[in-house]
Amino acid sequence: MSADLRISPRERLVLTAIVEAYIATGEPVASQAVAHHFGSKDGMSSATIRNVMASLGEAGLLEQRHTSAGRIPTAQAFRFYVEQLSGFSRLAPGTLTQERRDQIEDNFVGVHSSQQFLERTSHVLAMLSSSVGVAFACGTESHSLEHIHFTRLTAGRVLAVVVTMAGAVLDRVLVLDRDLTHTELGVAARFLNENFHGWSIERIRLELVHRVEAERNEYDRLLSSLEELCRKGAFAPEVADQTIFVEGVGNLVASEMDRERLRQLLGALEAKQRLIELLNAYVDSRQQVVRVVVGLEDSIPEMSNIVLFGAPVRLGAESLGTVAVIGSTRIQYQETINAVSFIVQLSDRILQAPQ
Repeated sequence: MSADLRISPRERLVLTAIVEAYIATGEPVASQAVAHHFGSKDGMSSATIRNVMASLGEAGLLEQRHTSAGRIPTAQAFRFYVEQLSGFSRLAPGTLTQERRDQIEDNFVGVHSSQQFLERTSHVLAMLSSSVGVAFACGTESHSLEHIHFTRLTAGRVLAVVVTMAGAVLDRVLVLDRDLTHTELGVAARFLNENFHGWSIERIRLELVHRVEAERNEYDRLLSSLEELCRKGAFAPEVADQTIFVEGVGNLVASEMDRERLRQLLGALEAKQRLIELLNAYVDSRQQVVRVVVGLEDSIPEMSNIVLFGAPVRLGAESLGTVAVIGSTRIQYQETINAVSFIVQLSDRILQAPQ
C-alpha cells in the first residue's frame, strides 16, 4: 500500500515539509522547525507536530538516529514525496524559467548528430543537477536505414557512416582483415542503399548473413565485401547500444556518505554496462513521462538512498536513446524533472527529425 493511502492530510503536510527541509539543509528536522514553517495559521502546535512526527515514524516514513535528534526522511518518505509531484511527471517543463531554458539551449549550439546530442546531454544534466548525467543510445534494431556510406581511411581501415530514417547519424571505424578498394566500397554502399532503404539495421544484418550463404556463387565478390564489412561491425549492435556518456560522478564526492560506501557507489557508476542495464530496467522507450525512482538498491546494492530520473529521447517516432540523472535523495526534484523534460523535447528541433 502506498504511503498516501495510509496517512492523513495533516500527516501529508508535515511529511512534505520535513522532506523539503531535509533536502535544503541535509540536517535532521526538529519539530520546532516544522512548527516555524507552518506558523500559527495552520493550527498545529509543536505538541501536535511532535505527535504527527511520531505517527509518521511508526509508519516507517521517518527515522530518528538519536533520541534527542530530529527526524530524517526514509526512502519510503522520498517515494511518497515523488508521488506528490505526480511521480511520473508529464513531459511539460512549464516551471522552467526562461533564463534556465536559454542556458540549456546555449549548451546545445553546434550539435548536429545524435551522438553529439547524447554526449552534450550528459554534460548539461550533470551541470544543472550537480549530480551524475547519463545518456546512451538505444539498440540498432530500432533504427531504419536512410543511407550508408563507406570511406577508405587507410589500408584495412574503413569509416562506415549510417544515417537513419529519423536523422540519427551512427559512425564507426572498421578494421578489416583484408583491404577493400574505393570501388568495392562504393559498390557495396550502392547495393545496400538500393536494396535495403527503410529496412531496420538488425534486419539488414541478418539478411546479409542469409544472402552470403544462399547466393555466394552468384554474388561472390560483392557479397564477400559486404560480409567483411558486416562481420567487422558496420551493422553490429554495439554501433549504438554500447555508446554511453556519463558525466558528473565527482559531484557525489561532496555528499555526506562515508568513504567506503562512496567508493562502492563510484565503482558501480563506472561499470557502464550496469548503468545500461539499470536504465533499461526502469525506463521504457515508449513512455511519455520522466520516471523518478527512489532507492535503487534492488538493482544495484550500492545505490541505496540514490534517486534516478530517466526518460526516453526520440527523433520523430523513432527511439534514439535514454537520458537520466542519478543523484542523492536530497536533489531538487521538480527542477530536475523539468530539466530532463525540456532536454528530451529539444531532440526533434535540434536534430531536425522529419515529420
